[in-house]
Amino acid sequence: MTEPATPTTAASDPVAVLVIMGVSSSGKTTVATELSRRLHWQLADADTFHSAANVHKMASGIPLTDEDRWPWLRAIAAWIDGVRAAGRHGVIGCSALKRSYRDILIGDRNDVRLVYLKGDFDLVAKRMKQRHGHFMPVDLLQSQFDTLEEPTQDEHPIVVSIDAEPSSIAAEIIDRLQLSTPAA
Repeated sequence: MTEPATPTTAASDPVAVLVIMGVSSSGKTTVATELSRRLHWQLADADTFHSAANVHKMASGIPLTDEDRWPWLRAIAAWIDGVRAAGRHGVIGCSALKRSYRDILIGDRNDVRLVYLKGDFDLVAKRMKQRHGHFMPVDLLQSQFDTLEEPTQDEHPIVVSIDAEPSSIAAEIIDRLQLSTPAA
């Protein structure tokens, strides 16, 4: 078995968990999966933390409210804390559209880093229309962009354009955070 990637950033701060954020269909799950594969880190998808009621609401074309999201965000934060407490490393794809949401997920956790997958509406809409079997309808995409509060400098985000292939995006993230990948 190979050792997990060395979890350090350019500033030698440890990295325990990466939160891959962006609007629906920006590639969060795909990029998080690629990072998990390359780094040998535990993988989670925030969609799996939604309640059945939240999924039903979104599938019905009804945007979630903050009240709908608070239990979901607390469950994700608990997963992050579990990974950290176990001394492991993880990566999770999560929309994390508002600063208040990211404050719950990252807060004062210096070993949790934010990666923002940034793309324009037309590219994301095109991707969303090509996606099959997901509960989020394209009709809700505008609400995602309306809700989006792009991360600010004080959140120390890694901002990556989504107009590259997922493997290139993952490689850029690994490079920018100066993470080492285990030997194959």
